[in-house]
Amino acid sequence: MTVIIGMLMVIGAILGGYLIEEGNVALLLNPPELLIIFGSAFGSLVVGSPMKVVKGVISNVTSILKEGGHTKQDYLEMLALLSIVFSKVRKEGLISIEADVEEPNKSPMFSKYKSVISNHHAMRFICDNLKVIITTNMPPHELADLLDIDIEANANEEILPAMALQKMGDALPGFGIVAAVLGVVLTMEKISEPPAILGHCIGSALVGTFLGVLLCYGFVGPIATNLELKAKEGEIIFYVIKTALVAFVGGAAPQIAVESGRRAIPGHDRPTFSELENAVRK
Repeated sequence: MTVIIGMLMVIGAILGGYLIEEGNVALLLNPPELLIIFGSAFGSLVVGSPMKVVKGVISNVTSILKEGGHTKQDYLEMLALLSIVFSKVRKEGLISIEADVEEPNKSPMFSKYKSVISNHHAMRFICDNLKVIITTNMPPHELADLLDIDIEANANEEILPAMALQKMGDALPGFGIVAAVLGVVLTMEKISEPPAILGHCIGSALVGTFLGVLLCYGFVGPIATNLELKAKEGEIIFYVIKTALVAFVGGAAPQIAVESGRRAIPGHDRPTFSELENAVRK
């Protein structure tokens, strides 16, 4: 919803100022120039990006209308799940969770937390690293290094669509100039026409430059920034999981390990100590 509001603000401010000066809105609606600008820009994206990145751009752009991000409740469920896992390991040993991490969707322990199960990246991160803990005797510092590698690899993959879209946005003003030049070429064919007609043609040609700059700085660039910030925000939950796992492997009690994970949550989403305690008890 905030994305739509922002776009309406951009359009409203520009059209409002244009109409105050008694501009002709119909002159700005130029489908051929939009086709030239957008078609060329998307073509440059396809040329400059692997197909999996192009698909990532399309799927991510269609998801920007969702608020996204992790809420306090999501973090509470994640920490409550880790608390149950750690407590079971402490009481029954590492082998007791082997079946749960092999098939988390069928696990009574995991399936109670719908927000965790639906976050496939986080679920895979938890299960893969619990398998490492079960099958090896890795020291805490080595486990921390391994988790950092995993987080960095995932972060690099998640940021690629935003980077590709930003490069496409940077190209839009250039393609706007291309559309404007083509408009001038068409105008020169009508050089014998009256000044009123020539003025209209030149005005239509300059709309290409206007649209290229507007689309770059008003829409595509901000959308790329939105995707980048969402990707960075998505890293937080991995650091929360990492902090709790490393603390537990280091010998901390389940309550202390989970509390360590809570401290890794940013302040505006971090649940209080009491909220976490109540979530664990439930």
